Amino acid sequence: MQMELVGTFIIILYFVGLMAIGALASKKIKNSEDFLVAGRNLGFWTFTLLVVASICSGMTILGVAGLGFATGWPSIWEQIFVPLSAAVCILFFGTKLHTVSAKTGYVTVQDYFAHRFYSPKGIRGTSAIIGILISIIYLVGQYISISMVLSWLFNIPYQWALLIGAVIVMGYTILGGLYAIGMASLVQGIMILLGVLLVGPAVIAAAGGMTHINTVLAGIDVNMTHLWYPQMHPPYAKYAFLTPEYLVSFFFLLTLGLAAAPHVVNNVLAARDIKYFRWAPLAAFVIYAVIMYLCKISGFAALSMVHDKMIAMPTGVANPSDYCFIVAAQYVFPGIFAPLVAIIVLSAVMSTTDRLMLTIGSYVSWDVYVQFINPDASEEAITLLSRAAILLSTIITLYLAWSNPPELLAWLIWMAIGVMLACFVTPLFAGLYWRRATREGAIASMIVGLVGVFAFSYYAKYIAAMPMHPSIYGFALSVLAMIFVSLITKKPSEKVLEETNTGLYIRKLKPALMGRLSDKI
Repeated sequence: MQMELVGTFIIILYFVGLMAIGALASKKIKNSEDFLVAGRNLGFWTFTLLVVASICSGMTILGVAGLGFATGWPSIWEQIFVPLSAAVCILFFGTKLHTVSAKTGYVTVQDYFAHRFYSPKGIRGTSAIIGILISIIYLVGQYISISMVLSWLFNIPYQWALLIGAVIVMGYTILGGLYAIGMASLVQGIMILLGVLLVGPAVIAAAGGMTHINTVLAGIDVNMTHLWYPQMHPPYAKYAFLTPEYLVSFFFLLTLGLAAAPHVVNNVLAARDIKYFRWAPLAAFVIYAVIMYLCKISGFAALSMVHDKMIAMPTGVANPSDYCFIVAAQYVFPGIFAPLVAIIVLSAVMSTTDRLMLTIGSYVSWDVYVQFINPDASEEAITLLSRAAILLSTIITLYLAWSNPPELLAWLIWMAIGVMLACFVTPLFAGLYWRRATREGAIASMIVGLVGVFAFSYYAKYIAAMPMHPSIYGFALSVLAMIFVSLITKKPSEKVLEETNTGLYIRKLKPALMGRLSDKI
């Protein structure tokens, strides 16, 4: 009983700390730019860990370990693809967007779309609505992850855990905006890294080490120790879907889809200095790769521990494999350490949840209200509406998550990432690097990609399984639509292309340096 009280106190202290961060950050909020992009004043590590933390959702701890538990080594590719998304976002999207936004004052990526594709209404409205919808869907999954941890830890009903988690995250996000999220992400990122470095090796050692773990996996299915499952469709087992073809689509889905996710790419507008973009991609990749590899191998270890009857997965839940990390960690660190393990998982989940909420708030207030309804809105009105939108999005996602619909939810979350891939990757890449990309091409790309993802996802779920993730087909259609429509419509003006630094380069060389290079050539 005393240990339970101590554990409860630790979790409450963590929550109070987050609210204190929100209160502290609120003192920095002087205008809407402070609330939405932290005054463009985030330092190197705060910015880098904010990008990592925005991607590092419940999927990173619970889902990554759970997929490792279910599929073995063929899922190890996920540990390369997801960290790469952070590097791709910062390097290929962030460097240019930050450079241009320093002159133009972009608040959201929709500001860039409106500028680059000379469409202040059409593409802004289309991309903002898509961004709000997929952020809400993705947010439902994060709340369910928070509830899983809190209900497991405190043995309270799922709905109570859902309410507690939602109120805490909503509270500090509404108070401090991106300043609060950035400060919280710095703390949470450090806690996640240190926690996984502590728990991961301990779980692997408790399972008997890598040799024993691989022996157990091979005994279950020898293909679990390979880098992919045999290429066949349909797969010979439900868990054997990670074939070479599927892994190709997995690369595009995770590396590019997450890199272009609205709640991730908007972070690049908040960095203080363009110099950060030189080393931040490497730092983000290394930090995230370490976290994910240890989580994944912990999933392998948990499967071995179940096989050796050291632990048992919970019964009566929809996806017991998703509990493998916390069950294995509780076995290794019983008693007072259980709340510390819970904090690691909560840090991962909340660090994405808060950014999703602010993304919804910024899209509603800045991209919908200011651009379409009241262009003369005051700074106070914009900030107030952002907070109101965050509150409303919390209520909507609580309603959607209340009954914990796991099967439909998992399908919706993966489809949401697919929508990110099919709707945002092509306009971003083409807009930044292809001078022939046009307004009509960008709008067509988004709409065709959206329809394609929904159509192929529906087909794959309700009609017949497909050999690749259905989002890859929507993405392919998005690329084709961009190319075809752009080539048959009027090219953009040189003025717009120069203002947005469009071209096949990441950084534009200074004229003096270009002259010296020309002399050498």
